[in-house]
Amino acid sequence: MKKLVNDPTRVVEEMVEGYVKAHDSYVRQLEENERSLVTVRETRENKVGVLVGGGSGHEPGFLGYVGDGMADGVAVGNIFASPSPDPIQEVTRAIDKGAGVVYLYGNYAGDIMNFGMAAEMADLEDDIEVGTAIANDDVASAPKEEQQKRRGIAGEFFVFKAAGAAADFGYNLDDVVRVARKANENTRSMGVGISPCYLPQTGEPSFIIGDDEMEIGLGHHGEPGIEKVKMGTADEVADRLVNDILADIEITSDDEVAVLVNGLGSTPKMELYIVYRKVEEILREKGISIYRSYVGDYITSLEMGGCSVTLMKLDDELKKAVDHPVDCPEFVQK
Repeated sequence: MKKLVNDPTRVVEEMVEGYVKAHDSYVRQLEENERSLVTVRETRENKVGVLVGGGSGHEPGFLGYVGDGMADGVAVGNIFASPSPDPIQEVTRAIDKGAGVVYLYGNYAGDIMNFGMAAEMADLEDDIEVGTAIANDDVASAPKEEQQKRRGIAGEFFVFKAAGAAADFGYNLDDVVRVARKANENTRSMGVGISPCYLPQTGEPSFIIGDDEMEIGLGHHGEPGIEKVKMGTADEVADRLVNDILADIEITSDDEVAVLVNGLGSTPKMELYIVYRKVEEILREKGISIYRSYVGDYITSLEMGGCSVTLMKLDDELKKAVDHPVDCPEFVQK
C-alpha cells in the first residue's frame, strides 16, 4: 500500500502540524503538548467546555470537530490509540470557563483509562469539575443485554453534536452530560467492511478479507465483526444494517430520526448515496420520518473500504440540538 508520508513514526505530528497551518483561523496548538488543540475563537465565561478525543486515523474525527457549535478542544492520540492523560488535562485547563468540562469519547479501554486519569488530575490539581459521556452505539460489538460493552463508532458524531449544542444553549455541566448521554442512548450504528486499511508504521492490513467477501459488524480498528459473507449489493447491505439497528432499538411509525451514512475512508460518495437511497426507502416504508440526514466521511478508519449506518431517535430536545448551527473546519451546518 502506497502512502504519502515522510517518517512513518511521525505521521500524527506532521498531520497535526499541517492541520493547524491549514485551519489557523479555527484552531491552535497549546504549548506543552503538540497533541493538544483548542479553538482560537473566544468562548463566553461560564460556558461548559466540550472536549473530544481519541486515536488518529479517524479523520475528520476528532480534530475536525473543534469549532463553533461543537467541541472547544481535542486531545489527539496515536493511530487507533487513546491520547495520553497529559494533553487531555492541558486542553481541559485551556477550555474551562468556570462551568466545568465534559469529556466525550468512545467506549475503548485505553480511552476510559486515560480520560479517567485526566479527569482525576483536573479535579485534584486544577479544581475543574469534569463530566463524561461515553459513546457505545455499535450494535454488532455486544448483545443488547451487554450494551455497556459496545464500542463507539460513527454515532459519536451525534453525541458531539448534541453536547456542543447543549453547551452553547447555556446548559450547566449536569445537563450537557445528560443531553450527550441521551443522544448516545437514542443512537445505534451498524457497519460493514469490504477492504482493510494499512497502518503507516507497519504497512500491514488491519484485517484480511477475500475479494468476494464483506464483513458485517467490523470495528473501526479492524475488530472482528459478526460474520464474513459474500459481497452483496448496496441494497442488500443497507437492508442488513438498518434491520439490525431496528431490531435493537424501538423506533416505530411516526418517530423521527437523524440518519448518518458514514464512509470508512475509501468508499466514494457515489456508493454512500446509493446506500442512503435504500436506507431512506426502508424507513419510509416503515413510516419512520428522516428529520436530518448526513452522508459522507465523518468518522473514518484511514482508507478502509465500507460504511456504517447510524440512526438517532429524536425528541424535541435532540431535534433542537441537531438543528443547532456548527462551523468547524470539517463540518459546517447553517
